[in-house]
Amino acid sequence: MKQLQLFKRAFFITILLVSATGCVVVEDGTVGISKSFGNINDTALSPGIHANIPLIREVEVWNIKTQRLSRKLDIPSGEGLIVGIETALLFRPVEVVDLRKKVGPNYILVVLESTLINTFREVIGKQRVEDLIKNQEKLTSTAEELLRVQLKGRGIEVEQLLVTGLRLPPKVKDAIERKLESEQKALQKEFELKQATKDAEIEVARAKGVAQAQEIISSTISDSYLQYLWISTLNQNPNVIYVATEANMPVFRTMQTPTVKPPVTAKPKS
Repeated sequence: MKQLQLFKRAFFITILLVSATGCVVVEDGTVGISKSFGNINDTALSPGIHANIPLIREVEVWNIKTQRLSRKLDIPSGEGLIVGIETALLFRPVEVVDLRKKVGPNYILVVLESTLINTFREVIGKQRVEDLIKNQEKLTSTAEELLRVQLKGRGIEVEQLLVTGLRLPPKVKDAIERKLESEQKALQKEFELKQATKDAEIEVARAKGVAQAQEIISSTISDSYLQYLWISTLNQNPNVIYVATEANMPVFRTMQTPTVKPPVTAKPKS
């Protein structure tokens, strides 16, 4: 009788344990962190099925794949102007057990986000807005390098830091637009000045060419050549006859066209 009662108690306890026991599936790209009676084990659990027994063995699943943290920040510049930054951080946890022991599951809010804000405050606070606009690549690289240094030894690996947007104060934005407009006008005036200079050079070159041509003509044409051109011109007139003389002086005679009188018709006798 007593053995039967002991068997019933053991069976009841077994059923109770089985009903209270669950299983946790650790997938690829994740690891399991187990704790027993409040103590976190030093070894992470690999992907697979693991028993989860309350108080005795509890399993937490941690994502170790690449994750993205996007934030919009308002940071004062070196002049005290508020600059809007849109940034995205690609990261992944690597020392998950140490991170779980020292920080906890909210490590993104506690460590990562606060460090990201402080990093941009330190970088942007030392620069002017104009320098930020001209050197956005330098801003990103400097902030990423500083972020890596500050997160070193915290169990988080920084893969890449991106600055996806830069929002300027309205006054600065208007000033930049006015400056760009003035620069465009100055470039247009410079172009027009170069074009006018080029046109003037062309006109000067043309005038020099005409002057040189006239100089060549005046130095090569003689009186006899001019006389020859004059005679050639007159010869083109069929009404002019050239008569050579002993003194080589031409005599010209104009041929008159004979007039033809119309025939006279006799009047009939009445």
